[in-house]
Amino acid sequence: MVEDLISKKELLKVTGISYGQLYRWKRKNLIPEEWFIKKSTFTGQETFFPKARIMDRIKKIKSMKGDVSLDDLADMFSPNLMERVLESGKLVEQNIVSKTTMDFYTQKRGEVEKFAFEKMLYLYILDKMFESGKINFEEGEIILKLLEGEYTKFKGNGGELLFLRKLGISSCCLVSSVCDIYFENSMKIIEKVNLSDLIEELKIKIA
Repeated sequence: MVEDLISKKELLKVTGISYGQLYRWKRKNLIPEEWFIKKSTFTGQETFFPKARIMDRIKKIKSMKGDVSLDDLADMFSPNLMERVLESGKLVEQNIVSKTTMDFYTQKRGEVEKFAFEKMLYLYILDKMFESGKINFEEGEIILKLLEGEYTKFKGNGGELLFLRKLGISSCCLVSSVCDIYFENSMKIIEKVNLSDLIEELKIKIA
């Protein structure tokens, strides 16, 4: 599972931003350090980026920076979890998660009056996956247990959630942002969720 990369030179050309802007955004933590990937080429060492993520990030920065300060954007894009707590009713009222997902969580874990950001993220991930129609409630419980048991090890640094099926049997795993994973042919990746992207989306929704 290899992510497409784009060179710094091509990135600047395609997006129309300057070298200075790129590194200013890096200093402001709008673009994660881990996205600056050094690789040896026939011309020497060059910098590459995960293409889909960097293009999406720059599009968001350019669309929002006229209305929001760079510092506020940095807060939204920062992988460090915000110290925000919301009541369960507010999550549904503000369309952050659906009532169906909240009812699922309540059935599995009991009534929860308030949600810290990390648990909001778990609900938000499940809501996205239920909405896609690619998982059922039983599989949602598998994903929830994985997130509750293992996500804290990522310390808010993103990564990816992979949902897999082999011969009708479902499984899932969390992987770090910078890694390649290869499966044998009978293992199918049903859904791949970039956690950094969902963290950003969730922060914007609750801001």
